[in-house]
Amino acid sequence: MTVPARAVVAPPGAGGWGDYATGIALQLARPAGQPPLRVAEVIRPYLAGAEGVGGVRITGPGFINIRLRESAADRLVRGVLRDGLRYGHGDALAGQVVRLRVPYEVRAEVVADALVRIVGSQGGRAEVGHGEPVTLRPVPAPEDPAPLDPDAARWALLHPAPHDRPRITADHLVQREGNPLFRVRYAHARTRALGRNAADLGFTAEPGPLGDAVDADGLLALLADHPRVLSAAATHRAPDRLARHLVSVADAVLPVLPAVLPCGEEKPSAAHRARLALAEAAGTVLAGGLSLLGIDAPDHL
Repeated sequence: MTVPARAVVAPPGAGGWGDYATGIALQLARPAGQPPLRVAEVIRPYLAGAEGVGGVRITGPGFINIRLRESAADRLVRGVLRDGLRYGHGDALAGQVVRLRVPYEVRAEVVADALVRIVGSQGGRAEVGHGEPVTLRPVPAPEDPAPLDPDAARWALLHPAPHDRPRITADHLVQREGNPLFRVRYAHARTRALGRNAADLGFTAEPGPLGDAVDADGLLALLADHPRVLSAAATHRAPDRLARHLVSVADAVLPVLPAVLPCGEEKPSAAHRARLALAEAAGTVLAGGLSLLGIDAPDHL
């Protein structure tokens, strides 16, 4: 029997499984004088033992479906989706009581309120009081942020570093790219919309290879860094670190989102499921971070 020099491998079709599938067993069945299922069974153990292969399954008349071994990126995305809004929570301050004494000033009060949740995310407990000696004194807001909506006001006070004077302007309300809060909330809303769109198309998220259409190294690095950022924000009493990190995550995920859904007559593939999982993981980090800052993360924007 002549063995072909190459075998065609492609994303699995309807009813398939795993990351890739091949019909090589159907191609070899006639020259081998064996049913395709029997040929597939002969090939299966050789593929199962190959480096990087996590599983092999036979479907239909003899299609061989291959799942790649989970990569570090797959484990990261799966971990984010598993932990949900608690992803990045840790025990860096376990058992510690952080006493915050702040002046009677709106920015100091808002920063302290956010720190109660951020410190709690790292296993600690923050107690807020007033009077001397003051232990938390960010540069005061130059004017009352009340004319902004509550979320925009909190962002205006939390996003700058404590030594920087916050800007209390209507720019925080404008829905455009120049507004960091808008970018963060827009990116989160887009990830949620893609989940709804994918459900309408009949597929769900599953971590795996993303395919060549997506360069997600920067986004994956930011997701992996999220636990460290939360720990640093709690340890250094700096919610601005978390706010700036969320802007970076939003800016990294937005270019990925157009490749999540299949285009035209294209069928959902393992790569689409993996891209959806990555998008949902980024959306989870954005929602969790905004929640710690005390800011709403709407699913529709």
